Amino acid sequence: MMKECSFCRTKESLETRLIAGEGVFICEHCVVSAYKIFFGDIDNEENTKDEKKSFSGELLAPKKLKEMLDRYVIGQENAKKVFSVGVYNHYKRIFKQSEIEDDTEISKSNILLIGPTGSGKTLMAQTIARFLDVPIAISDATSLTEAGYVGEDVENILTRLIQAADGDVKRAEQGIVFIDEVDKVARMSENRSITRDVSGEGVQQALLKIIEGSLVNIPPKGGRKHPNQEFMQIDTSNILFICGGAFDGLEEIIKRRKGKNVLGFDQEKRAKSDDSKLLQDVEPDDLVHYGLIPELIGRLHVVATLEEIGEDEMVRILTEPKNAILKQYKKLFAIDNVELTFEEDALREVAKLAIKRKTGARGLRTIMEDVMIDIMYELPELVGYEVLITKDVVVNGQKPLYIKKDKKSA
Repeated sequence: MMKECSFCRTKESLETRLIAGEGVFICEHCVVSAYKIFFGDIDNEENTKDEKKSFSGELLAPKKLKEMLDRYVIGQENAKKVFSVGVYNHYKRIFKQSEIEDDTEISKSNILLIGPTGSGKTLMAQTIARFLDVPIAISDATSLTEAGYVGEDVENILTRLIQAADGDVKRAEQGIVFIDEVDKVARMSENRSITRDVSGEGVQQALLKIIEGSLVNIPPKGGRKHPNQEFMQIDTSNILFICGGAFDGLEEIIKRRKGKNVLGFDQEKRAKSDDSKLLQDVEPDDLVHYGLIPELIGRLHVVATLEEIGEDEMVRILTEPKNAILKQYKKLFAIDNVELTFEEDALREVAKLAIKRKTGARGLRTIMEDVMIDIMYELPELVGYEVLITKDVVVNGQKPLYIKKDKKSA
């Protein structure tokens, strides 16, 4: 005899399970309906809980946000200040706007970070997201193409954000998207092309709709879009978009703008201003000349410029932050009961090499690996020793000084 639900007469099948009682049966749908009658709507309760849990970080003042950035990012004082104010205003708009009842709606302000490679753009975004406990998706604009072409669709950025939020769409809608290397999708000339520029202007056009704030259909598992594929919707109105790029050559555009219409013998002297300071004078028109479309620039309201890192800042990056490279190496050595000591001159030589290679702060680890590789190879045999790294070790590749910790003899 085929079993059926005593309430709705649904037949038992592989998809529909029945709970048996004394002469009666009930299906899972009727169980849920009965629960709602007695205890209220499950979905509403879960949604309310999700909304309360969606932002677990405390909304801190800009000064507090900058203090937190100072622990991980060395230098870049002005950029950190602009960045902190932008992030604070964004989350204040989401969570505090309803406290004042009027018709004024605060619009979203996205952020553009301009600075040389290795100056801390990605690190600032990662640090602020970790501290606020919001999901973050970091994407490289160079891998994006216009929809339908070989490469990644722009919407895949949002798929990554949902994955970072463990599938929680509501939490993802309050997250941060960092798009790196946005300068690499600049169009080749200021004149609009009559053919498709699928990796340049086409990508900028595709970015417009998600940055501005709209309902976007995305494939749940990423990948290419297909007509018969199921989509999930995400509202980008409350997602903070941060775009970063080195914008190599932008200084020359700013120089030409500032140097034109200048007459006199000292024209060349005026044009030769400090290149590291020039980026602070960037204007939207300079970015248009560089190759960004005006519509995209108009959606990146907050512009923060980062300076090239100098020698003193490089040394501080090696030693001061919570996760400083030198601290990491000291811990690696301590695990093997070996003490690591770097002389000040040796640290300065590492900093000079990083500046010479023009790789910024991210080049410091590569240099340190080159210096430490032979020492690390012998590390298990150096138990009970202090390893002293001098300037000659870095410059000439000499062996470090091995000092027995108990006898203190070289």
